[in-house]
Amino acid sequence: MDNASRTYAWEGTNRQGRRVSGHTTGHNLALIKAKLRQQGIRPSRVRRQLPGLACLAAPIKPTDIALLTRQLATLLKAGIPVLQAFDIISDGFESRPMQELLKGLKQDIAAGTALATALRKQPRYFDDLYCNLIAAGEQAGALETLLERVATHLEKSEQLKARIKKAMTYPIAVLVVASLVSSILLIHVVPQFQNLFAGVDRQLPGFTLHVIGLSTFMQQAWWALALGLGAGFFALRHAYRVAPGFRQGLDTGLLKAPLAGTLLKKSAVARYARTLSTTFAAGVPLVQALDSVAGAVGNGPYKQAIKHMRHEVSTGMQLNQSMAASGLFPGMAIQMTAIGEESGTLERMLEKVANHYESEVDNLVDNLTSLMEPLIMVVLGGIVGALVIAMYLPVFQLGTAF
Repeated sequence: MDNASRTYAWEGTNRQGRRVSGHTTGHNLALIKAKLRQQGIRPSRVRRQLPGLACLAAPIKPTDIALLTRQLATLLKAGIPVLQAFDIISDGFESRPMQELLKGLKQDIAAGTALATALRKQPRYFDDLYCNLIAAGEQAGALETLLERVATHLEKSEQLKARIKKAMTYPIAVLVVASLVSSILLIHVVPQFQNLFAGVDRQLPGFTLHVIGLSTFMQQAWWALALGLGAGFFALRHAYRVAPGFRQGLDTGLLKAPLAGTLLKKSAVARYARTLSTTFAAGVPLVQALDSVAGAVGNGPYKQAIKHMRHEVSTGMQLNQSMAASGLFPGMAIQMTAIGEESGTLERMLEKVANHYESEVDNLVDNLTSLMEPLIMVVLGGIVGALVIAMYLPVFQLGTAF
């Protein structure tokens, strides 16, 4: 018979007749109902919550997990017991899903479960890399040190993601604003000139005719264009998620793009070096650490290259030689890795590589942001100017006719 403790979600009424709900841990349904009755609650519905799904739809962000890890590391380093630390951290979060997550973890730990095992029950929020590092910390008796390393890793990763999103937001903003301005001018402004030119006997310039034709199409079928663009966006998004070949091709193409490619390469190298430094410093063997890095690097070509590197390292090749053979890593990262391998300070050298390329990404994002501001002015000015010229060309022609 399975005596493992399970989590049950319940609804019922208390002694005052008010509707209440919550989660309770117990061995079976009958025991849960008995517990609720002892608390003066009449259960109307009790259902078992599958492991790892209690917070499936919870809007918990990666930044919340990073904050949780940092706070837990700080409290454990101060000598506060794990269960009390979870209580303190839970009081600091206003998010109900986060409180439920912490409550579930505390219940598992109070029942004698190891922290890493409790975390593995929530794979939506704690991936294999996270759980493996925590397990290594528990086995080595240095949990607070590993938590601090994991917290730093998560914070740096989220900062890197935020910088990349910031860089990508500007081009998207340019396209969206340009599209809106063009649509407004074509749908509302150009028709006014079209009515003005209706009484003109002379042939309108070709440029003007093209703009009027585009305006007519937008007035009649703007909804079809919007629907097509929306369907195309969701189709590409779906294909990227479910089709490995498409995802690999798109990632490879983006790496070759002029500005975006440089940004993605530097961010991938930074993420690779940061993750490998964290896992290797935790005592994880290099071959096993590369497995975790491949899943965390976030780019198809780099993921495939790291898996191939793992195979080469397992056969005796040095890491720096494997990196050079992949053709994806810059010379500076390869040389620093070689120095680390020769001197036995690989994790420190990789950390320096990560810091360097994170700084490079930061500078590149700032430069792109500075370039995009005048680019928006140029693009919008060009669109408006082209439409103005198209509408006034017939006026200029009529003026030269007299």
